[in-house]
Amino acid sequence: MENYSTTTLKMIRNFDVMPERVFDAWVNPGMMRKWFFTLEGTNKVAQNDPQVGGAWEIIDHRDGKDYRAIGEYLEMDRPNKLVFTFKMPQFSEAADTITVELQEHQKGCEMTFSQNITVPHEENWTESDIEKALGEYHDGSEHGWNLMFMGLKELVETGQVSYKG
Repeated sequence: MENYSTTTLKMIRNFDVMPERVFDAWVNPGMMRKWFFTLEGTNKVAQNDPQVGGAWEIIDHRDGKDYRAIGEYLEMDRPNKLVFTFKMPQFSEAADTITVELQEHQKGCEMTFSQNITVPHEENWTESDIEKALGEYHDGSEHGWNLMFMGLKELVETGQVSYKG
């Protein structure tokens, strides 16, 4: 892919549990299927091989369609840091890189989430088209992660997710 730009989304969330619990929610398939890009009721596949070089995959069924997200683990330091790729092949071959850093605090932990978002350019795009696309990808990703992080917080703090989408 030659013609693309990148933008970075950074979000910080606090949890009333230890970092190990949040880290596990990112890599344990049973926990992933309840919040990560999917909900338990719409999830068809949640599998992974949580080690450096290992792959993960989620398939979610929404509105009569399957949505597949895949990636590979690049770095894993439980419970402090997780780095992996994120790709949705039905939309693009572009792979984003996601970094999750967890820091223990007195009353739980803080998660710093960063996503390097790859935005493919279309033919004949102007600078303003590129800027607009970067903003839309950033804002759309932020909206999606906000919803997912609400489920993540509920899952790690209560053991279940009540949000049904």
